[in-house]
Amino acid sequence: MLIIWITWTLGAGKGTISDYLIKKWFSHYSVSDYIAVEIKKRGLEVNRDTMYKVGWDLKQNFWPDFIVKELYQQAKMSWKNTIIESIRSPWEVMWLKALEDFVLLAVDADQNLRYQRIRLRNSVKDQVDFETFTANEARELEHSDDPSKINLSACIKIADYTFINNGTFEDLYQKIDEMLTKITL
Repeated sequence: MLIIWITWTLGAGKGTISDYLIKKWFSHYSVSDYIAVEIKKRGLEVNRDTMYKVGWDLKQNFWPDFIVKELYQQAKMSWKNTIIESIRSPWEVMWLKALEDFVLLAVDADQNLRYQRIRLRNSVKDQVDFETFTANEARELEHSDDPSKINLSACIKIADYTFINNGTFEDLYQKIDEMLTKITL
């Protein structure tokens, strides 16, 4: 059983990677989906700000790696190769690195290209101007010693595989297939 976790910058292609692996018979779990369920339980609107606040609240009230532990247990119970998105703090990575079936994939792309992508996908969470997009990204990339805070730049630095996704879908799929060959040998 193989579990691949993804860290990313917004609009870099995390969903495209997940969709591709799902077609290859991977199970799929998402930190965002997990948090969205909690947001709805609380009667709040699902958007990027509430995702950030409720995710932080769960980490403060339980433990900084609470959500990834929950998703890991669900993945283990499925007995299938699994893709889990998204790792957002080094604290989560530290816990996961101790696991035998842990592979961390990072995906990034040019900032302007990523902004164009999020505008095209037309998600409720992504209806922002470029200034807000860059401010949200800066918040998520900034270094913090608080284990419950998002620190994508640190996660990307310690990933086992990093893809720069400035090309076509086919380019990205080829990178994924090459990675799968390496980690399943």
